[in-house]
Amino acid sequence: MSLYKFVANQRPTLGVEIELNLVDRQTLSLRSGIADILAALPAELEGAVKPELLQCYLEINTKICQDVGEVHRDLQEKIRAVQEIAGRQGMLLFWSATHPFSRWQDQEVTPNERYLALIDLLQETARRLVTFGLHVHVGVDSGDKAIMICDRIMQHLPTLLALSVNSPFWQGRNTGLHSHRVKVMETLPTAGLPPLMRNWSEYTWLLNQMVQTGFIKTIREIWWDVRPHHNFGTVEVRICDMPPTLGHVLGLTALIQCLVYDLSEEIDQGTYQYGFHPFLARQNKWRACRYGMDANLVDPATFESLPVRQVVHSLIHRLEARAEELGCTPYLRSVRELAEQPTGSVRQLETFRETKNLVAVVQSLLALTEAADPRPGSGTT
Repeated sequence: MSLYKFVANQRPTLGVEIELNLVDRQTLSLRSGIADILAALPAELEGAVKPELLQCYLEINTKICQDVGEVHRDLQEKIRAVQEIAGRQGMLLFWSATHPFSRWQDQEVTPNERYLALIDLLQETARRLVTFGLHVHVGVDSGDKAIMICDRIMQHLPTLLALSVNSPFWQGRNTGLHSHRVKVMETLPTAGLPPLMRNWSEYTWLLNQMVQTGFIKTIREIWWDVRPHHNFGTVEVRICDMPPTLGHVLGLTALIQCLVYDLSEEIDQGTYQYGFHPFLARQNKWRACRYGMDANLVDPATFESLPVRQVVHSLIHRLEARAEELGCTPYLRSVRELAEQPTGSVRQLETFRETKNLVAVVQSLLALTEAADPRPGSGTT
């Protein structure tokens, strides 16, 4: 019976993970190139650039950062270094939550004991996981609070998804969804929205039961849209698609940090047990997945259906004071611009309508990523 001791953070520190496609420079299709990149990494990047289940993508992790500006500087430096390494080997980093035309059946599993065991356990649901997401960790000061925040932040997860949608294509087809990635993820037995839990004790009981009954082998097999992370002492928000630019990543990071901090402060001031019904979160998540920033989301208090852009602007207004405290005001305000601009999914769909060519879709997103590299401290997108 594991106690899963929560390592508390006294500040809302940040850790950000981005998952990127590795594509061949000539064909722009996915390429199993992670081993070559890892072999060429300088010593200072070891541990910050990691393999994943399949060899066609990599994960870049920040160090523990105090604010979004530090995340910006950390990621920008690492991305540029990895881009250079990939370029020397005929590869590019592609920022999308699915690849528009490469087939999951053609991707190679990373030869790692854990990954091979996951394939054996999950079979085709794991082999299909050619998906790429943004994960944001925010430090909190107790396990009980982490559970309460996971409960309270659930109503905001569809808004975060709508802002990040960037996976309309799958296997060369237009899925009709703005985020097909979340539907692929939901096929896993421990993915999707988390169950409602009252405290850290209930969470650890649930984990121990899943391990003891053989449903999972380790806590690392929990892939909820938001989850507590006991070793890091964080709430980890995992619902976002991989957006098309670093500016998107930074804006979403600021929004998530402000949200977690606001909920934490609200809990400290004393609140009643939260009464948001999880089915509303499920309903709103579907709307965000299907329609992206054109979705209408149901307000949990009034049951009124509101345009997601209106929800975003109201949320930013609510969090502006928190952003000042955390020193991320320019980055939070950039989310207003994101809400009015085409999402990654819309840009992909518009390019395909104009060109009828999925290679052109990849080219257009690569160009957008390169052109939109923001200056540290600017908060621009």
